[in-house]
Amino acid sequence: MAVLAMSTGAACAQSAPATPPPVVDEGGPATDNGGIVIPKKKQDEQPLPPAPAEPVTKNPAGLPPVTVRVDTSLVNVDVSVLVDKTKQFVPNLKPENFAVYEDGVRQTVRDAKITQTPITAVMLLEFAANSWVFIQDMQNASQAFFDQLRPDDYIAVMTYAMRTEILTDFTNDRRTVAEALSSLQPMMSDTNLYDALYETLDRMARVEGRKDIILIASGRDTFSRLNFDQVMAKIKATPNVTIYTVSTGQLAREIVDGRGQMGPITRLTYMQADSQMKTFAQMTGGQSFQPLFQGALPDVFKAINEQMRSEYVLTYKPTNSARDGSYRKLRVELVDGEGHPLVIADERNRPLKYSVIAREGYTAKRAVE
Repeated sequence: MAVLAMSTGAACAQSAPATPPPVVDEGGPATDNGGIVIPKKKQDEQPLPPAPAEPVTKNPAGLPPVTVRVDTSLVNVDVSVLVDKTKQFVPNLKPENFAVYEDGVRQTVRDAKITQTPITAVMLLEFAANSWVFIQDMQNASQAFFDQLRPDDYIAVMTYAMRTEILTDFTNDRRTVAEALSSLQPMMSDTNLYDALYETLDRMARVEGRKDIILIASGRDTFSRLNFDQVMAKIKATPNVTIYTVSTGQLAREIVDGRGQMGPITRLTYMQADSQMKTFAQMTGGQSFQPLFQGALPDVFKAINEQMRSEYVLTYKPTNSARDGSYRKLRVELVDGEGHPLVIADERNRPLKYSVIAREGYTAKRAVE
């Protein structure tokens, strides 16, 4: 089996199996008060040679030895600030505009840089032979994401039902990705979401730098060996991965439920599925979408693209210096120069609602790392 690995610069309990609903045929600059204006690597067993009498390189005469210390305790947090209505990225924010709280304690942000990077992502697609409506939604959503890819984006495609399958490893060849998507064939009717997501996260840990998972699925899990808590622990332990979720089958569910044809157990199953999809995204600083109609997909993936390509990277040294491997909760807010909530306005000085999107926490390093 191919291995997803490359170096680029670029409470829920496990749900019981549930029968999906039947297929339905008919179916600017800062203002004085801090406001932001938005414009339109074998060890050799041979004995070591003796040390030279004099070092090859030494300090100039009279200069005492110099010790260089590298601070590895800094924390980097990827943060997106998007206008709620248009999903436009908000530029021009300064380090002092970000209030970062770690376990409730305010931290001092040293730097806030905007990154503009190509996408390195895995499309993880639920492709179980249980309902053509759900499959069609997945195909439409994956195609909508594919249509917005750029030449320097690296994408891998994986599907899952009872087990995962790698259709294509990371590539920036649009034709390879297109062929992978067109080769999709329904597999088993099981939807082993927890196993598939855990495996994907495990493989993504071998990829350097920022990377994303676009999970297009119903959110249901029917037969996984792992449970929800194990997947959540894996998410917490995997750095630099953001998960975006797009739920399938929303319209069919609405129609069936509206006709009174969805029983309470099935309804509860899908409510749990929606909650899980939202949790995966929120835990990693991504976004979760539940589109009803195909026409909404371009805007959904425009929002995802906007966040994946443009983010602030905040850097701070945590006040809690313990290297104990503990999980630290994070909260990020925007503030003005006086510590009040930051006001963002449009060109007509009308206030805009915005969202600050970041991971909910990180796992601190241990002393041996």
